[in-house]
Amino acid sequence: MSQTRRLAAILAADVAGYSRLIEADEEGTLARLRVLRAEILDPKIAEHRGRLVKTAGDGLLVEFASVVDALRCAAEMQAATAESNAGAPADRRIEFRIGINMGDIVVEDGDIFGDGVNVAARLEGLAQPGGICVSARVQEDAAGRLDLVFEDIGNQALKNILRPVRVYRVVTAARPAMPQAEPRPLPLPYKPSIAVLPFANMSGDSEQEYFADGMVEEIITALSRIRWLFVIARNSSFTYKGQAVDVKQVGRELGVRYVLEGSVRKGSGHVRITAQLIDATTATHLWADRFDGSLEDVFDLQDKVASSVAGVIEPALRAAEIQGSSHRPTQDLTAYDLYLRALPEAASFEKDRLRRALEFLGQAIERDLRYGPALALAALCHHRLYGAGDVEMHRGSAVDLARAAPCKLSPRIRK
Repeated sequence: MSQTRRLAAILAADVAGYSRLIEADEEGTLARLRVLRAEILDPKIAEHRGRLVKTAGDGLLVEFASVVDALRCAAEMQAATAESNAGAPADRRIEFRIGINMGDIVVEDGDIFGDGVNVAARLEGLAQPGGICVSARVQEDAAGRLDLVFEDIGNQALKNILRPVRVYRVVTAARPAMPQAEPRPLPLPYKPSIAVLPFANMSGDSEQEYFADGMVEEIITALSRIRWLFVIARNSSFTYKGQAVDVKQVGRELGVRYVLEGSVRKGSGHVRITAQLIDATTATHLWADRFDGSLEDVFDLQDKVASSVAGVIEPALRAAEIQGSSHRPTQDLTAYDLYLRALPEAASFEKDRLRRALEFLGQAIERDLRYGPALALAALCHHRLYGAGDVEMHRGSAVDLARAAPCKLSPRIRK
């Protein structure tokens, strides 16, 4: 496989609130997205000499040789998309978040990898719906060359990026930045809705960040088993990671009634989870509790958190749904820890990270040959590598692992 390095401007784009749009109207959302791709996105990318590297559901990754081309393309894409949304109900609008970074990338068989790509993806997560966020290098190269104004939002700690990154928000008009109008809140779904925000890692060890994130994903999965509860997908709620958030704003942006936030502390064989449930429409604290236990009880602690939240939202059901569907996927805590380490790697479409996820999952499966979530996740990684043209990984591996998994693939893996 040929591999080269070069400097490039990377544009990462994603649909804001995609999971909720799909939940409300899957066929209509996909149809509108196809029209936007055909009539706006693809033509703009070609017009500004960009190379569409890959698509992933609602996301795009595009490479440009020039920062100016990348920014001009992004601004025109957002303007045209906003025009196409004119007159559409708020809960049917398709709005993109866009992040742009200039950096060194690795090109392998047409795909691109590296720190430059990762930063662009994280910048996209910081952008507002319909907005653009760029790194300082992009701002420096483009300032004065385009009819754009940049608003400095300071150094930002981006997930899995060791150094802080100076970030600028793009104002798409050559005038002083004006306070943005409050976006129209998304209407609440017909059933109780909740977003679980990333829990703070209180262990005093950045290496335990994966454990805190993994615990949140397990709680999201447990809550998603409740038929009457609408749970926002991990990809949407984790865009708030590392940020000081206003729960009312989260509720408006994600279209949810409730927000769950908290912290995780792991150490000396014990784990403590603190959580609080907030009504996002009023910012009223409905419930707060602390759960202590040994690592051997970690699955029970997760179910207790989910059951308690369910009980507050719908007391009449007494969390029967979650209690009835609780299951312990493995008795081996080391296998579980390896699975948590694999989760963030498997969520990526980068080959190196997918291979790293398979290393963790392989060790987990060796310890527990019937560990369903690990088998299912390994099958997904093999499938993605096969789809990326990796000759070392083939479809048979994905099929064999999927058949061996005694459970459905966890909903947290889907966007």
